[in-house]
Amino acid sequence: MTDTTPATAERTALSVRDLHVYLGESHILQGISFDVPADGVTAVLGRNGVGKTTTMRALMGLVPRSRGTIELDGEDVTRLPTHAVVRRGVGYVPEDRDVFAGLTVEENLRLAERGGDPRYDLVHELFPELRQRAAQRAGTLSGGQQQMVAIARALLNRNELLLVDEPTKGLAPLLVTEVAQALERAAELTTIVLVEQNLSVVQRLARDVVVLDGGRVVHAGPAAELLADPEHVRRLLGVHGGAD
Repeated sequence: MTDTTPATAERTALSVRDLHVYLGESHILQGISFDVPADGVTAVLGRNGVGKTTTMRALMGLVPRSRGTIELDGEDVTRLPTHAVVRRGVGYVPEDRDVFAGLTVEENLRLAERGGDPRYDLVHELFPELRQRAAQRAGTLSGGQQQMVAIARALLNRNELLLVDEPTKGLAPLLVTEVAQALERAAELTTIVLVEQNLSVVQRLARDVVVLDGGRVVHAGPAAELLADPEHVRRLLGVHGGAD
């Protein structure tokens, strides 16, 4: 008997359609549409000021969307408030880290717990320094250590999607490598949408890319295909392609 069962289509974790965001008088996102396949890393790229962080904040419900739809695993979450998006299984690592400076590392992590099975083993495997600094106030940590706390908070919970905004910005090369390793491990467990300027990190982590310019999607496709074409990278991003 011939097997006529169709091949299983790749699951779409996140689907964005015709998303518009105004901030004051500025039309920041002008109808962006893209899909994020389940599992692995999709990098959102673009020059400064093209709407990358606004996209992440719109996905979290932190800025108003005037038009468009956002679906998580086929469920429309466009009108959900931020706390409901989080409960739906979306973790967020913001660009400015947003740690609670007056609280200890341990207190920052405990505040992030959602549900009864926080993954402290995973967090301490990826960032053993956080165990050592559990009693230290987060405001006294270095920028790199604060980034570890920010990522650890998102990894504590079994999120279906992680939104990670500029995790290596301003970090020393050794810390960039440590953060990339942590995200590589996290990508084995969940889907990640990553805003990142460091193309070496993108090359290491990303399977797919979405490029924004002027609040619109101007390119979407496999990361390796884009990064293999330095001239295309230069036209889209204003930088040279390839790893350092």
